[in-house]
Amino acid sequence: MSALPPHLELNRNAALAALGDIKPAGPPQGDDEAHALMMASRTQGGRDLPPYYLVYFLLVDLLGFANLGQWEKVAWIVPIRYSGQLYSIEHRKMGFGIFAPTYNKDLRNIGRAIASGTPSNEAEQHAAEICELIKKAVAKAEPYFEWIAEQAVGGSKLNVTNNSDWLFERYEYLRDEHKRLEGELEWRKDERNITEFPDGGFVSAWPAYAIRRQAEWTGQAAIDAFFSWTEHAFIHIAILKGVLRTGDEVAALAEGDWKAKFKAALPIDDVAMKRRYEVLLDLRAQIRNYMAHGAFGKRGQAFRFHSGAGAVPVLLTRRQQHRYTLSGNPSFGEKAALNEIDDFIRYLYTTDVAIALEHVQSGLASILTYAADGTYGRAMNTMENMKEFIEYMSHEVDRSANMDW
Repeated sequence: MSALPPHLELNRNAALAALGDIKPAGPPQGDDEAHALMMASRTQGGRDLPPYYLVYFLLVDLLGFANLGQWEKVAWIVPIRYSGQLYSIEHRKMGFGIFAPTYNKDLRNIGRAIASGTPSNEAEQHAAEICELIKKAVAKAEPYFEWIAEQAVGGSKLNVTNNSDWLFERYEYLRDEHKRLEGELEWRKDERNITEFPDGGFVSAWPAYAIRRQAEWTGQAAIDAFFSWTEHAFIHIAILKGVLRTGDEVAALAEGDWKAKFKAALPIDDVAMKRRYEVLLDLRAQIRNYMAHGAFGKRGQAFRFHSGAGAVPVLLTRRQQHRYTLSGNPSFGEKAALNEIDDFIRYLYTTDVAIALEHVQSGLASILTYAADGTYGRAMNTMENMKEFIEYMSHEVDRSANMDW
C-alpha cells in the first residue's frame, strides 16, 4: 500500500478521535492476560460490527493497532483495551466479532484456560459500546477507504468475482422451460375447454393461448439471460487470455458495450466466429430494443399512421440522423433465436476458447496477478494443464475458506 497522502491525515485524526476510549491493548498486563485471549468468548454485543475488512483497514492499516496474526481457524486478531479492560476483535472461520478474554481462575498461576467462558454483563455492555464507537470511526474513515479502493483497482492484486456458472444455469433453466412450454403447446394446440351454464349458454377457452404467451415470455427471458452470461463470461475469458491485467482495465471493459466484450474475449478475425458474432449482434439489438425500450414491438414498431395502404407501422431506430423508418429487420422468433444461441455455445467448445471456459464455468474467481505474471498463460496451453490448475486452485480456496493455515 502506498504511503498515506497528507490530505488524509485529518481523516486519520478524526477516526482516532471517534474511537473514544478504545485503545491498543499493548503488552499483557500481568500473568492473568498472558493467555487470556486463547479461549476468548464471543460477545453478543459485538455482532453488529461493520464488515471485517473495513474494521481491519481502520484499526491496523490506518491507526496502527497491533495484529496478532493467524491462529487456528482465525485469520487475524486485534487486541484492544476499553475502559482499561482487555478485549479482542477477531475474524474467525465461524464469524467476525468482539471477544471477551477467558481467565484461568482455578489455575491462574500455572496455566491457561482450557475452555471459553461466558462473557459477563459488563463485557456485553462494553462490546456494544465498542461496536458503536467503531461504526463512528469507520464513517470518519470513508475517504481513506475510497483511496484504498483506487490504489487497489489500479494494480493487478485483485480477484474478479466469477458468477458465470450461476448466470449460465439461469439461461439453461429458462431455455429448457421455453422448450417444455413449446412442447406442451404442440400437443394442446387444439384443446378447447367449454364451461356450460344452466341457461344453456357456454364459454369456450383455449389453453394454448396462455401457453403460447408463457412460451414467448420464457424464450425472451432466456435470450436476455444468455446475453447476461456472455457479458460476464467474456470479461473472465479476456483475463485468462491476458488481455485484461489491472482492475482499471476490467472496470473499463465492464462499462463497455457487448461488442467490446466479445472482441476482447473471442477471435473476431476468424470467419466462422465473425459470422456468429453478426448473428448474435443482430439478435441482441432486437431483443434489447424490444425488451429494454418499452416492448412496443419486436421490430421496434412504436407508431402506426393512416394511409391509403391501411395502418402502417413506424419503427424506432437507434440512429441519430434517422430515428424513424418503415423498414427494418424481421421480428425475431424465440425458438429460432435460442437455436442460434445453442449453436454458438456448442461452437465455442470446439475452439481454443473451450480451455478458458473450463475455468470460467468452474466458479473460481479470476486473479489478475495470474494474468500479469503468466500463470494463466501456462494453464491455457492445454486442457489438461487447465484442469490440473483448477483442481489445485479449488483446493487452495477450500483451505482458505476453512482457515487451514
